[in-house]
Amino acid sequence: MTKLGGMSESFRRSGDHDSPYQGAQQPDPNAWQHGSSPVNPEWPPPPPYRPATGTGEPGTPATAPTTLLTEPAARTHRARRTRGPVGLLAAVAIVAAAIGGGTAYGIQELTGKNGTAASSTATTVVPSSKKGDIAAIAAAVSPSIVEVKAALPDGSSTGSGVIITSDGEILTNNHVISGASQIKVSTSDGRQYTADVLGTDSKKDLALIKLQGASGLKTATLGDSSGLQVGDTVVAIGSPEGLTGTVTSGIVSALDRDVTVSTDETPGQQGGGGRWPFEFGGRQFNGDTGSSTTTYKAIQTDASLNPGNSGGALIDMNGRVIGINSAMYSAGAGSSSSDAGSVGLGFAIPVDTVKADLAALRSGSQS
Repeated sequence: MTKLGGMSESFRRSGDHDSPYQGAQQPDPNAWQHGSSPVNPEWPPPPPYRPATGTGEPGTPATAPTTLLTEPAARTHRARRTRGPVGLLAAVAIVAAAIGGGTAYGIQELTGKNGTAASSTATTVVPSSKKGDIAAIAAAVSPSIVEVKAALPDGSSTGSGVIITSDGEILTNNHVISGASQIKVSTSDGRQYTADVLGTDSKKDLALIKLQGASGLKTATLGDSSGLQVGDTVVAIGSPEGLTGTVTSGIVSALDRDVTVSTDETPGQQGGGGRWPFEFGGRQFNGDTGSSTTTYKAIQTDASLNPGNSGGALIDMNGRVIGINSAMYSAGAGSSSSDAGSVGLGFAIPVDTVKADLAALRSGSQS
């Protein structure tokens, strides 16, 4: 230390290199340590503190030179550590934004969860660029719609159903499977299964059945019927007259219609030609509803529905199920020519009613 101090004194005596900080308070020169390296007297003297640090005011000395030599490096090290996660989060945000509305569609294509189908107004089954495209909606949802055939003591019943779990839970109408001794289900790709009844609710005309030995089925997405408005475009998918995967479209004609159906569990309650009797506006359609009836609030649609559509899906423009088709008027064979063609009078059970009843149906309720 004595040697270093002596050399520092010789620097100050040399007039060849004046310090730019003359007149300012000078730090202790002994705070600078140069080890044992030789010092050339002609070299300029070292500055009293690191020029890159301090307050930026000329002549301001560093009060802790040793600390200043190490602290910037520590700060740089910390900054470099924090930039990693921040950069990663920014990259994830960019990728998520690029994917956009197609995220849910891709997840649904690549996964097959056993849980209930997604139920959210934010979920879109089709990419955002295909919203409102009926062809895209049909392609995305049709694999989740099945044909249901029930064997009855005096005949058979044909309807549709909506897959809500990948292992084979299916929503349909109670009147489709009521009194059945055996239930057969056909998927859109031609596979056939035997199904068991998990639960029924005749007052809401709902039933939940479960396929035997099924896995990896594509589930439908349950939407939210509370936001529907008259005039909204909808798509219906089902198996009218046994024509599996038939797609029709229309609009929401009205909301909260009072539809009355039979709660009679007698097999063969369906009217002639597979038509299910119901009452609306004080009139009976498709036959006599009988003395045991129940009334529920329904969505009215002009999408073409025919016998066999019962239990199928009514779908919004995002590809979400917003109703279970349940009642439709079909002119009988003996009707006049004025009754020919699509009548445009169909009803669906709102999906919010379905979701509220789902837990009871799963628990085995037989009401």
